[in-house]
Amino acid sequence: MLEIRHLSKSFGSHEVLRDIDFTVNKGDVTSIIGSSGSGKSTLLRCINLLETPTSGEILYHGQSVTGPKVNAPEYRSHVGMVFQSFNLFNNMTVLENCVVGQVKVLKKDRETARKNAMQYLEQVGMAPYINAKPRQISGGQKQRVAIARALAMEPEVLLFDEPTSALDPEMVGEVLSVMQDLARAGMTMLVVTHEMAFARDVSSHVVYMNQGIICEEGTPEQIFGDPQRQETKDFLSRFRKN
Repeated sequence: MLEIRHLSKSFGSHEVLRDIDFTVNKGDVTSIIGSSGSGKSTLLRCINLLETPTSGEILYHGQSVTGPKVNAPEYRSHVGMVFQSFNLFNNMTVLENCVVGQVKVLKKDRETARKNAMQYLEQVGMAPYINAKPRQISGGQKQRVAIARALAMEPEVLLFDEPTSALDPEMVGEVLSVMQDLARAGMTMLVVTHEMAFARDVSSHVVYMNQGIICEEGTPEQIFGDPQRQETKDFLSRFRKN
């Protein structure tokens, strides 16, 4: 579904990503792990075209999306993203947050968009809060609304950029639970995360990044049970100590 080929990204003279190569197949849950500053979030932002790769190619269903003629909003309706800081519209209600993209980008009529939004808000347990503004709900609830908003666009792939790192510890579980349900339902997901238990238990594929490169990748059993690279072993040992 997604192919990342020889992707590199520099900001000025600072090379953040170097020759990244991997594939995401339909139904995969790929977790990207690594220390802060290893390029994980930049990689996700490149995949969603929020950053322009310096070189390399991103293919969606075999078609390059890195050329100048790509329709980025249309592509993003298929490859949705859930951000660390929620990125909800603060002046809109929970329901309106989940309706507006469907109307503006997918050109749905408001009633169809509303029914669709309600379905996904119910799925993530946020239907009772449809008239609330973002400032009136908790961080965990905001992230669940952000997930419902992304799902309402009916994407084929969902990208998650550290979706729990801005949350209080007691709210992390409620968001991870929604993500586990999505994984069980077969949603194709690419997740940048510091939640090692999620990466180990829910992923079908794990990518470990270090200093802008893919250091090691494989199944959760391979990466967590028998890592081959010393850098991977050192990184995982820090989490085991915690």
